[in-house]
Amino acid sequence: MAINLVRFEAGNGPRWGVMTGAEIAPLSDDYPTTAALIEQGEADWRAACSRGARIAIASVKILAPITTPCRLYCQGANYRQHMVESGMDPDAKLFNMFFTKADASICSSGERVTRPAHVKLLDYEIELALVFRRPISSAVTVTRETLPDYVFAITIANDLSARDVQLPQTQFFKGKSYRGFCPIGPWLTVLERDEFPRIDNLALELDVNGTPRQRDTTANLVFKPAETISELSTFANIVPGDVLLTGTPNGCALRVPPPPVRRLLQVLPERVLWKLFLNGQARRPQYLKPGDRITARIRSRDGAVDLGEHATEIVGS
Repeated sequence: MAINLVRFEAGNGPRWGVMTGAEIAPLSDDYPTTAALIEQGEADWRAACSRGARIAIASVKILAPITTPCRLYCQGANYRQHMVESGMDPDAKLFNMFFTKADASICSSGERVTRPAHVKLLDYEIELALVFRRPISSAVTVTRETLPDYVFAITIANDLSARDVQLPQTQFFKGKSYRGFCPIGPWLTVLERDEFPRIDNLALELDVNGTPRQRDTTANLVFKPAETISELSTFANIVPGDVLLTGTPNGCALRVPPPPVRRLLQVLPERVLWKLFLNGQARRPQYLKPGDRITARIRSRDGAVDLGEHATEIVGS
C-alpha cells in the first residue's frame, strides 16, 4: 500500500513522519535531506506506523518534502491536449522539451507565494513530480518494469511561470525560477512496486478560487516516465532527491494565438509583436493576482493513491 511521507516542523527542527489520517507517525531518526531519507530511512518509515507515537497534523507546520540543493528537471508540452492548445501535433513530437527551474523556487504546499512587482502575467501549472531514488551518471534504458528502481516517490508540483518574462525574454529558467515558484507537496507518496502502473492513470485537478482550471489524467502524457528518464539520462547526471516535473495539462492562463495569427505576427517587428501579444494576454482574467488561492489534487480514480491537497495563496510584493 502507498505510504505518504511528510516533512514537518513541531518546534524542535525538521522531522519526517508517515501520514495516518489526520495524524503523523514520526520517524525515530532524523534525516537532514530528502536524499538521506531515501538512502537510509526505509526501515524507519516502514516501522513508524506500528509505533504508538502520533502527532496531530493541525499542530505542526508542513515543510517542503524536497530539500535543497537539488536539481529540478522539467518537461514542456507533454500532455496531448496541451500540445494541441499550443498549436502542436502530439503525434509528430519526436523528443522531449526539457528545461530546469532553480531550486530557490522550492517552497512548501500551503506557503504564500509572492508575485514579483514586475510580473503581471503569473500562470499556474499543476504537474506530477517524480523524485529520483538512485544516482544516474550515464545513459540508461528505463522500462515500465524497472521504473521503480529509479523513482522513489511521486508528489504534486505547481510550475508557477511569469509569462511576461519567460516568453518575450526567451527565459524559461528565469521566468519559472523566482523564489516560491515551485510549491511542492504536501508529502511524498511512496508506491509499492506493483502499484507503479497507477502512475499512468492518475487524475490531475487544479482550481483557482474554487473554479476548475485544469483537468486531465496521466494517461494523456505524450512521453511516459520511463522513456523520459531514459532520454534525460543521455545528457544529465541525477542524484537521489532530484526531481522531474512531467508537464502540465491544458487549461493554463496562457493562450497561444491560432496558427494563422501566428504566421501573421511573424512578419511584424519583434517589438511590435511582443507588445501585441502581451497586451492580448493582459486582458485574460485567468492570470493570477494577489489574493488568489490555488488548490490542486492528484490521485488515482479508486482513491488508493492520493497525493493530498496542494494549496498556494498568491500575495503581492
